[in-house]
Amino acid sequence: MNPADLNYHHLRLFWEVARAGSLRAAATKLHLSQPTISTQIKALEQTFAQSLFDRTGRRLKLTAAGRLVMERSDEIFSLGAELLQSLQSHSEARTLRLNIGITDSLPKLVAWRLMNPMVQAFPNLQLSCSEGHSQELLGDLASGRLDVILSDEAASSSHAVRAYSRLLGHPQVHFCAVPALAKKFHRHFPSSLHEAPMLLPSGRTAWRHELDRWFEATQLHPHLVAEFDDAALMKTAAADGLGITPVTATLLQEAAERYGLQAIGQPVDCGFPCYLITLDRNLAHPALPIMTTEAKKLFK
Repeated sequence: MNPADLNYHHLRLFWEVARAGSLRAAATKLHLSQPTISTQIKALEQTFAQSLFDRTGRRLKLTAAGRLVMERSDEIFSLGAELLQSLQSHSEARTLRLNIGITDSLPKLVAWRLMNPMVQAFPNLQLSCSEGHSQELLGDLASGRLDVILSDEAASSSHAVRAYSRLLGHPQVHFCAVPALAKKFHRHFPSSLHEAPMLLPSGRTAWRHELDRWFEATQLHPHLVAEFDDAALMKTAAADGLGITPVTATLLQEAAERYGLQAIGQPVDCGFPCYLITLDRNLAHPALPIMTTEAKKLFK
């Protein structure tokens, strides 16, 4: 017999009938009719040119050939089950990679707060984080070196590659300082910020543009002491008493615990937007919906 002639579906039906002890029991389990199963087992017997069941009496009994086929079938389908289990284990253990670009003007602690839940949800997730200017990162997104970008500005419509920008949130802002300065400027806030010593993000950032618009709208003109590309360095300068600095509401606790800063007054609406930028309209990577869910909590 040519091995290619062996029909494993027929063999599986024979194996199920032999295990069940009757056509009726096997048919019930498999949701097939008894004549269908009987016909396919007879086709298997024709392939082997051997009778597999002794059909005398009401109960099926295996012939000598049937017992041999049953033993080998046990081995075959046991190996099949092991194969499926091995493939499933391999799939679960496979590293899930996500390449994220983060604009240099987006506070990195905000970015990490968005990424951390993905790491917790997917133990096999391997993150690769790159920092750069938005146009540079968009080029890497277009070339496939990045999967997504976290940015404080939407993708430019003038860029050669069309990208989709999802607004994750727009947090409120606290103006913070060391306790002595916070106490001094707390009264009559926010008008007290007029001519107050201020530490601000770099003028090229989207957040600085939002802050400048707010200052203009409220007719406040603080004294600019220094401006920073790095948000952590800006808070460090504030911790040394150099001036007042804006802190997003999402990071207020961190500013208090790590830098000893206090909020001067109520939060105001002059925060930076946070965008998730992708090439596809749909979020194909399984970890990204977790990020968008976390953003709703973080920026509420």
